Amino acid sequence: MSAAKTARERVRAEMVREITDIARTHLAREGAAGLSLRAIAREMGMASSAIHRYFPTKDDLLTALIIDGYTALGDAAEASQHDQAAPAERWLALCHAVRDFALARPHEYALLYGSPVPGYRAPADTVAPALRATVVCGRIIADATPAPPDSTPPPAVLGPDIEALRQVMPGVSDVAAARAVTAWTALFGAVSFELFGQFDNTITHRREFFDHGMRSLARYLGL
Repeated sequence: MSAAKTARERVRAEMVREITDIARTHLAREGAAGLSLRAIAREMGMASSAIHRYFPTKDDLLTALIIDGYTALGDAAEASQHDQAAPAERWLALCHAVRDFALARPHEYALLYGSPVPGYRAPADTVAPALRATVVCGRIIADATPAPPDSTPPPAVLGPDIEALRQVMPGVSDVAAARAVTAWTALFGAVSFELFGQFDNTITHRREFFDHGMRSLARYLGL
């Protein structure tokens, strides 16, 4: 690889980083639907046509932001884990990592888990980053071998769905797999309620309330 090519790639990487950094500030002000390549180019002092060399369309920029967001969440989820800890503590650490990410980066969380952006369809290359936090959850469930007590097996019609879930939590029982989906959904529901204002004027001690709920889910999971 020539030095000139390396320099070009470095400049391109820096431009992409600057564009996405500015896009995140616009995301906070305008929301995903209001994101504009033209406005970003104007803020950078470049011709609107020039920005298309880096992101041909707004959807390409959204995809980059989504991948960045899922990557940051995946990093936080993986960093929360200590393999020697008990499964219940690993679950709690994961839950708090998700909440901390959402509170620190609310507009990125909203892009990932809020209302869909009208007309945007996420491409396949967002799937692997999106699964990283889910895989952490799956490992915790798979490592917690006891089945949840007093549990009713899911209906037979869910068999194919349960098998698909075992890709991220191999070897778990049908009951544990089904409960994992319910708990994972409850985790993001709790985070979203807090972030999007549904707890306003109701829940004051939000971290403590969240921790209590996630501990209850740990028991529900049989951890």
